[in-house]
Amino acid sequence: MAELVAKLELPGNDSIELPVKQGTAGFDVIDISKLGSKGYFTFDPGFLATASCESAITYIDGEKGILLHRGYPIDQLAVESNYLDLCYLLLYGELPTKKQYQDFSKTVSMHTMVHEQLTAFFRGFRRDAHPMAMLCGVTGALSAFYQDSLDVTDERHREVAAYRLIAKLPTIAAMCYKYSVGQPFQYPRNSLSYAGNFLQMMFGVPCEEYKVNPIVERAMDRIFILHADHEQNASTSTVRLAGSSGANPFACIAAGIASLWGPAHGGANEACLKMLEEIGSVDRIPEFIEKAKDKNDPFRLMGFGHRVYKNFDPRAKVMRETCHEVLSELKIDDPLLDVAMELERIALEDEYFISKKLYPNVDFYSGIIMKAIGIPTSMFTVIFALARTVGWVSHWKEMLDQPGHKISRPRQLYTGHEQRDFIPRDQRS
Repeated sequence: MAELVAKLELPGNDSIELPVKQGTAGFDVIDISKLGSKGYFTFDPGFLATASCESAITYIDGEKGILLHRGYPIDQLAVESNYLDLCYLLLYGELPTKKQYQDFSKTVSMHTMVHEQLTAFFRGFRRDAHPMAMLCGVTGALSAFYQDSLDVTDERHREVAAYRLIAKLPTIAAMCYKYSVGQPFQYPRNSLSYAGNFLQMMFGVPCEEYKVNPIVERAMDRIFILHADHEQNASTSTVRLAGSSGANPFACIAAGIASLWGPAHGGANEACLKMLEEIGSVDRIPEFIEKAKDKNDPFRLMGFGHRVYKNFDPRAKVMRETCHEVLSELKIDDPLLDVAMELERIALEDEYFISKKLYPNVDFYSGIIMKAIGIPTSMFTVIFALARTVGWVSHWKEMLDQPGHKISRPRQLYTGHEQRDFIPRDQRS
């Protein structure tokens, strides 16, 4: 098959041929890396039409509602697998054998504790500090304690750093919650599953034994799976950008956490719960449905539709089933959960929502689950970051493993002043 080439006509009767690269799926990509030699760059605010890297980790087709991790559909992984299975897949490219899974799980469990001196960091935060502020700061501080895994040119260092980040983020996330409510930190219990261990660190106390509810444990595991990676989003691109400079892995993940903290990125499920609080009760739903349908009304229904998925969110079906399992198991009497379930019913039956494909998305259901099991809204994005860490680490490792990777250096369209002479202060009008 002949190589595809795009021909770009340039000013001054000049032209350049640009190779067209084809991936295993998705759009073809025009390679513009040689365009700079002609004195031109492309203008693409937000990089919405730019492939910033080559990756084999995650594929998304938003039009068809497809999300694949290393080729495996997300719904199959969420139902048939568990989070550590997925972690191994994202890191190494294949699902683990039974022996590989046992070794991987054991190695992760060996790294769940954090340096005891790290607990002193928390005392520097106010008790009412946002958990994301603490998570970002403490994650970045890991580089001060684990200096034997900072050499990004060393493959073994990179692997140890990956294990440490995957293992320690649940511990640190739970510490953020415990500090905010004034309870003592809970040490990890390595006999528990990844999700079960996180739940006991969140809700256990030293004075009594915490028993993990298997329905809640499975729901937490699925939340982790469904948020593990989502291709080249803002936070993943931030991790790659930071990593391209050779920054240590803990600093790179802290940068990803900072990016995720933005309300346009990681705050969707928190925004969904705030919307439910604004609606308040089932009898007020018709009023807010009408507001949502009014183009001139600033009110927007959060948790419906998706920027990437134009048809349906492939993660939402699994999360919906899990959500109903949890609510049935816990039998919680909460008016906001009643509001959520009625909104779901309307969105799946109302012609307006169906015609615009405004189906409940993964954030809608995950927010309801986390509220039902007692996780405060301020912790929602923290749990998102915890789950996404393996995706960030996988992309970071993939980038560093690729030969010839370069420091990222986006260009700009300069619209400021041309060169002008400096005027002494006493001569300025």
